[in-house]
Amino acid sequence: MDPRSTADAESRSTHLAERVRDGDPRAIARAMSLVEDDTAAGVELLRALFAHTGRARLIGITGPPGAGKSTLVDRLTREIRNENKRVGVLAVDPTSPFSGGAVLGDRVRMGRHFADSGVFIRSMATRGQLGGLARATTDLAQILDASGVDVVLIETVGVGQGEVDIAKSADVCVVVLAPGSGDEVQALKAGIMEIADLFVVNQSDRDGADHLVQAIMASQSLRPAEPGEWQPPILKTVATTGDGVAALWASIGRFLAQSPSSSTERRRTRHQHRLRELLAHRFLTSLEQALPAGELDKTVDRIAAREVDPYSAADALIARAFSRR
Repeated sequence: MDPRSTADAESRSTHLAERVRDGDPRAIARAMSLVEDDTAAGVELLRALFAHTGRARLIGITGPPGAGKSTLVDRLTREIRNENKRVGVLAVDPTSPFSGGAVLGDRVRMGRHFADSGVFIRSMATRGQLGGLARATTDLAQILDASGVDVVLIETVGVGQGEVDIAKSADVCVVVLAPGSGDEVQALKAGIMEIADLFVVNQSDRDGADHLVQAIMASQSLRPAEPGEWQPPILKTVATTGDGVAALWASIGRFLAQSPSSSTERRRTRHQHRLRELLAHRFLTSLEQALPAGELDKTVDRIAAREVDPYSAADALIARAFSRR
């Protein structure tokens, strides 16, 4: 590559990073697009911003579809803004099977905040990523962190057997359930007890809310907290009216204040998880580059034909790739 082109690219990356740190909404949006598109410029930008991160609190909001997560995030954003804190919202939407983009787009329910310079909202497509989180979620949260945002709210698609990655990406995990949806009991069976720091029974003005609270308490009794360990509280909210949202925000604050060691460990876990993701991605890229063109496809054909098992095939590909170096 021409050294002058490299210097120009670095200069543009530095300039964009400075604008992100100044909180320029256009620069933040541009930076996020570069990262979501998995560009080299996006990687350079993240490198430049990393030293300026680590201050924002990441709050994950998850739960089954229909629980009212988007409305709750809207109300929670308003509550946080009342304290004059800056808020970033990452709404992870399902991916359109046709366009590959976010189906729900910029959340209509969050429309009241678009004119607020203290709120930045971004909808993301999962692009088929399991776990309810787009692969770039942590990186986009890092951009918001560097821009001076105080709180990042990450709303996930839903929750299920494999969709608990939010626990690896947030300082606090809020599980939202609603009575009568038919999914609340299934959600309690899907590993949610292990990831929840707070439970929210939303739409608590509906029939069945008290029964749902009892079901959560019964599930908690199967795994009692150790002495001094945080016991996830169960809060009732009606997001459409804002009832209970102030209490939710206060409970989030108490969790962060009472569990500093847990927060530190979670941040370490988050970095470990992201490092492993990057290593796996770059290892596979290097492997593909080291092998002859089409070698992976040929190996897949051999596995499909039962000529070789996938375990032996993987060992053989790695050995062949490294022997060519």
